[in-house]
Amino acid sequence: MIPARLTEFVTTLFRVVVGLLFALHGAASLFGIFGGNRGSGEAIAIGTWPGWWAALIQFVGGLLVLLGLGTRVAAIVCSGSMAYAYFVVHQPDGLLPLNNGGELAALFCWSFLVVAALGAGPWSLDAALQRRQPAERAEALSRA
Repeated sequence: MIPARLTEFVTTLFRVVVGLLFALHGAASLFGIFGGNRGSGEAIAIGTWPGWWAALIQFVGGLLVLLGLGTRVAAIVCSGSMAYAYFVVHQPDGLLPLNNGGELAALFCWSFLVVAALGAGPWSLDAALQRRQPAERAEALSRA
């Protein structure tokens, strides 16, 4: 049997790594860093549909998931964006991800769905904010 503490650590590590990878992917496209837009080293032009908007979701959503802030909502948006990418961009080129180049989109889609289902966990900004709220309420009641 796996101790609960180890499970919390592994799920937190999973959330952090998936968020980091997604944010880096978005940063590469938005800012032309880490090889940039599909290896060209150039940033996507601001407002370009759908690439710039997808990169913005990747960067901001990835950072939110990484930090564990608004995690469930951010993960659902990230998962949905990758489902869109898979079915609109990749799937018309072939049924299977190995044939259409959609492995990353499929993996990110399902990974973010797992993060949305599991939540941020105890080592996140969401959890820290939840712990702080009851303490603030108790302090406000003691002053009244």
